[in-house]
Amino acid sequence: MTNETISTSSVTASINAPIEKVDVADWLFNLPDAEYQRCSPAHIAAGITHTEDGKRMFINVEIIGGSIVVQHYVEDVAEKHHVRLISLSDTFSPNGHTKVQVIWELSVKPIDDNSCELINRVHGNATDEFHTFLDRQGLPFASETHNRIETPLFAKSIECKALRTHFRGDTQSGATGFR
Repeated sequence: MTNETISTSSVTASINAPIEKVDVADWLFNLPDAEYQRCSPAHIAAGITHTEDGKRMFINVEIIGGSIVVQHYVEDVAEKHHVRLISLSDTFSPNGHTKVQVIWELSVKPIDDNSCELINRVHGNATDEFHTFLDRQGLPFASETHNRIETPLFAKSIECKALRTHFRGDTQSGATGFR
C-alpha cells in the first residue's frame, strides 16, 4: 500500500461542557445509529463490533463526494480525549469499487473551565487498488465539505452526552438543539 495522501481535512467545533466531563472514546463506541445519522445528511448507518483479535471497530456507511463509502474503523488509540481509528474503506461510485486507507482522529482540548474544542481530522491515503482505479476512471476524492458538516454536529452530540442531555440534530437545516 502506498502512503500517498489523497485527502486531508481538519475541522474544529466548540463543546459547551467542561473537558473533564467529555469522553470521546466512550461517546464514539456507544454512538447510536440514529444519532450518527443526525450528525450529517450524508450519514447512512453506523454500528459497533470487534475485530477477531478483540479491538473495537466502528463501522459506518456514508456518502462522500457522490460515492458510497463503507468504513471499517479499527481503534488504534482510544483515550478519553483522543481517539485514532484506521480503516481500509470500500468506496463505491457509479464507475466501480476501490479501497482507500482512512485515518480518523477525534480529540478535545480545553478552552476554559466550561468549554473545550473538538478537533475532527480525517486523512486518506491511496492504496495500490485506488491508483489502479484512478488510472482507469480519473475520479476525484472529496471529503472536506463532509467534515465541515459533521464536525459541529459531532461536537453537539458529545456535549449532550457530557452534560447528560438529549441530542437532536436537524440535518436538513444544520441546526441543533435539545429535546
